[in-house]
Amino acid sequence: MTTLPNPYLPEIATVVETVQETPNIKTFRVVLNNAERMKAFRFEPGQVGQLSLFGVGESTFVINSPPTRMEYLQFSVMMAGEVTTALHGLKPGDQVGVRAPLGNCFPYEAMKGKNVVFVGGGIGMAPLRTLLLFMLDKRKDYKNISLLYGARSPQDMAFQYDLPDWTGRKDMTTVLTIDREAPGWEHTVGLIPNVLLEMNPSPKNTVAVTCGPPIMIKFTLQALKKLGFEDDQIVTTLEKRMKCGVGICGRCNIGTKYVCVDGPVFTYAQLKELPNEL
Repeated sequence: MTTLPNPYLPEIATVVETVQETPNIKTFRVVLNNAERMKAFRFEPGQVGQLSLFGVGESTFVINSPPTRMEYLQFSVMMAGEVTTALHGLKPGDQVGVRAPLGNCFPYEAMKGKNVVFVGGGIGMAPLRTLLLFMLDKRKDYKNISLLYGARSPQDMAFQYDLPDWTGRKDMTTVLTIDREAPGWEHTVGLIPNVLLEMNPSPKNTVAVTCGPPIMIKFTLQALKKLGFEDDQIVTTLEKRMKCGVGICGRCNIGTKYVCVDGPVFTYAQLKELPNEL
């Protein structure tokens, strides 16, 4: 893993491509200006980075491209405040600051030889995407892979360029769902927790990885428990709470834990030992 001499000092990167995922989510593909740094850059699925615009501020986003594909680093940004609004104005050729990698990663080594069920909602698909693509690139290391990805409407579903591959693959099961009927929609209709119960994945030798809006996670956790998943079989991520990224500012602490150092990835068993944050 590459570390910077000063953890507060961002690397300068250039935006090489942007993708308007949804009306309020935009993806940025960036390359570090220092070619040697870019070549040496290493991270693990689930780790995050801070994107900064000088004179505006910085925010935390998961690196949602996989470490098996290093042509660029991909970040997806939901417009929600001053920094994210400014980031949405970036175009190819613009410069941005990057502090990465930060935080821990998904326990992908411990998942080897197991079934993996991904449950993502909206922008919550971003952290799942990096792990999913990583596992697909190392397909023989994992058993059955299932994906349940949902959004309010077809227009709110990000990463649509990935969907044809995911739905067409024979080595994974993909279920796409939206909250209510929409013209031209050919997939499932229903709320994610309800669809998950209908899918009825077996908890035997299985890990569930979930991320999405807090209300979705709350009811998805309940559904997984109904299906028989133990707390240590459920993994989620809390990167939205991070600020400095190095355990100094205290903005992201949950009880005795710092999301930027001890997380952002936690099992449900770990979260239940902390003050309720879901």
